[in-house]
This record gives sequence, structure tokens and C-alpha cells, in this order.
Amino acid sequence: MSVPNVERSRGIGALVTGNLLGGVAVASGIAVGGLLLERLGGTSVAGLGQAASVLGAAVAAVPLAGVAARHGRRRSLALGYAIAVLGGVLIVAAAVVAQLVVLLAGLALFGVGQAVNLQSRYAAADGADPGARARTMSIVIWATTIGSVAGPNLSDVADRFGRWLGLPGLTGPYLFSVVSFALAGAVVAVFLRPAARSSTPATNAPATNDAGTSARAVGAVAALRWAAADPAARFAVVLIAVAHAMMVMVMVMTPLHMQHHGMSLRLVGVVISLHVLGMYALSPVFGWLADRIGAVRTACGGMLMLAAAVVLGFVAASAAEGSALTALALTVLGLGWSASLISASALLTGTAADHVRVPLQGATDAGMNYAGAAAAALAGPILAGGGFRAVNIAAAVILVPAVVAATAAVRGGRAAEGSPVDRPQGTTASS
Repeated sequence: MSVPNVERSRGIGALVTGNLLGGVAVASGIAVGGLLLERLGGTSVAGLGQAASVLGAAVAAVPLAGVAARHGRRRSLALGYAIAVLGGVLIVAAAVVAQLVVLLAGLALFGVGQAVNLQSRYAAADGADPGARARTMSIVIWATTIGSVAGPNLSDVADRFGRWLGLPGLTGPYLFSVVSFALAGAVVAVFLRPAARSSTPATNAPATNDAGTSARAVGAVAALRWAAADPAARFAVVLIAVAHAMMVMVMVMTPLHMQHHGMSLRLVGVVISLHVLGMYALSPVFGWLADRIGAVRTACGGMLMLAAAVVLGFVAASAAEGSALTALALTVLGLGWSASLISASALLTGTAADHVRVPLQGATDAGMNYAGAAAAALAGPILAGGGFRAVNIAAAVILVPAVVAATAAVRGGRAAEGSPVDRPQGTTASS
């Protein structure tokens, strides 16, 4: 059954608004999280802040997908934003009492907000026509652009506001995050309505809930086993994890690299804003490409951009004055992440059977965030031992599994005429 246009538009509007506010919240914290942790624990543990946030998102991904499968997307997303609000409050409290363990716990809960922002793309796809699935997801992701670009540029103002309130330095941005996450949760809870799948169900197919999930939906492990046997789904799962790990490893160390070279917090905010702009601003373009020319081709283009970004980052680290090159590298890194995430998510949604769709989405996002957490945890020691060049070399190595998976997906698509790998999203093979 098709989703009524009014309800469909209202739901997309709620997701767009939630992602805009969530983007402000996440980006405000990202710009200063590593610096705050370095202040309490030193450079070698600076990456643990982002690692904790990404780990929190990873741990929450599967339970939130379970809530979505049982009770719908609205309850799942609102719950995730509430957890992120609690995380922001803990971060501020940890800075006040100078407790590193409490800070890491707060950052872990705070990271759930990023998981919610990302899972909203699947909520947008639930009722979308197959031929417009990638574009629909990309519109919701694009909404994060405004908030995410504004967030880091509010860091200086928010920091001064926090100091005015008598809080320690670098905690002010998290006050903005708490308010933004709370507003995002309220919008989703009030305005997001259940969405039915637009595709026609198969004969004798089991009933579906308001997330379009079969009543016989499997667990996360079984969903991953299903994906492992399908070259296209396997490529999507691997690429999402790899792209996120590369992005996190380089991005989280960039503010430290810049500050170590005497660049101001304001310049750090500008570079992070450009990076986040790359992550979200061209999302509709990549969604259109995935629907038009196929998800695998678009994903391969994203991988090329990721490779170019780490090369630029390596060169920037070797340059005497590398601020411009660093900004360019971070922008290209964001573009590569965007193209990879949107195309792989569309490929995953288009190939997964109904009974594994939502569990596989949750498991994939969990894997993405576990990979990002590991990359962030390793990034600090790598930066301390080998500098920013070593960070970019390590990021390049991370790309290798995605290249291998892409090769298998392309071969599998060529071997099966009319496979979803070779055709744009939403078309069907001839019998």
C-alpha cells in the first residue's frame, strides 16, 4: 500500500528537522571533543573520546533497530535522542569534576545521537518508491548539512557562553548539543508517523509492522550471515564500515594536528565545517547518481574520493603551510564518505529481503560504528608516534577490504544478468 502523500511529506519533514537539529548537536561536540579529552588525559588518549562516541553508537545500533522492528521508527529515534541528551549532561558534569572515566561514559551516550541521525535515513526509505529510494534517503541526510556546518562555527561562541556560566573551557558547545538533541527528539516524537512499504508485498508474505519489517524478522547475526552470502549486500556492509572508519580516523586527529601546528580554534572550526559540508551538502547528487547509474558505480566513485583524500592529507602533513591542503583533504574525505554511505545504504535496502532488512540495517550501522571506534582508538597513538602522515597511511590501508568486496560484487553482478548490482535502484530484471 502506498503511503499517503500528506503523511509521507509530514514524516520526511520531521526527519529533516530532526537531522538538522541533530547535526548541530553532533558537530558542536565533534569540534572540541578531542581537545577536551586531551586536556584531561594527554595526546595519546585524545582519540579515545571519538572512540567512545562511536562505540556508543555501535552498541546502540542493534537495540535501536530492535525497537524499530517491534514498535516503529518513531519510538526508536526519540529514545536515541533522549540517550544522547543524557550523554551531553554527563560530559559537562565530567568536565566540572575533571573525571576522565565519567567523560568517556558521557561521550559514549552522546554518540548515540549520531547513530540516530544515520538511522533516520532508513526511516525515510521505508515508504519510498524503489526508483527513488536513494534520493529519499539523501534528502534526509542532506538536512544535516545546515546543522553540521553551523555546529563547529558555534564552538567559539558556545565556549564563551559556557565560561560566562562558570563552566570549564570547551564545555559550552555541549550545552548547545543538549538543547539541540532535546528539540530533535521532540520533533520526531510529535510529528513522525508510521510509514508503510510502498512496494507490493509478495503473495502469502507475512504481515509487516509500521517499519515494513516482516513478523518473522531475524536477529542481527542471522542477518549478517544472509548478507555474507550475497556479494552486493556484502559489499554494502563492508564499504559502510570502511568509509566510516577512514573518515573517523582522519577527522578526529585533524583538530589536534592543526593545533599542534599553531592553528587557532576558529580555523579548526572552519576546516571541520568544510569537512561536514562535504559529508552532507551533495547528498542529493549522490542519491540521484545511485538511482540513475546504479549504486555500485556510485560507491566505486566514493572509494576513489576516499583514496584521493588520504593522499591529499599525506601531502598536507608534509607541507610547510598546510592549512589549505588540510581543508581540501577533509572536504574530499567528506564527499567520499557521503557517496559511499548513500550508495551502499541504497544497495543494502534494495537487495535485502524483507525479513532481514531492518535487522541488517541495525547490524550494518553497528559494524560501521565499531570500525569507527577502533579507528579512533588507534588514531591517537598513530598520531603520537608517526604524525599526521602516518594517520593518512593507516586510513589508506583500511580501504583495502572494500576494494576486495567491490571486485566480488562487480563480478557477481556480471555473472547474474539483471542483478541489482548492474542496474539502477528500483528497476526489475526481466524474467
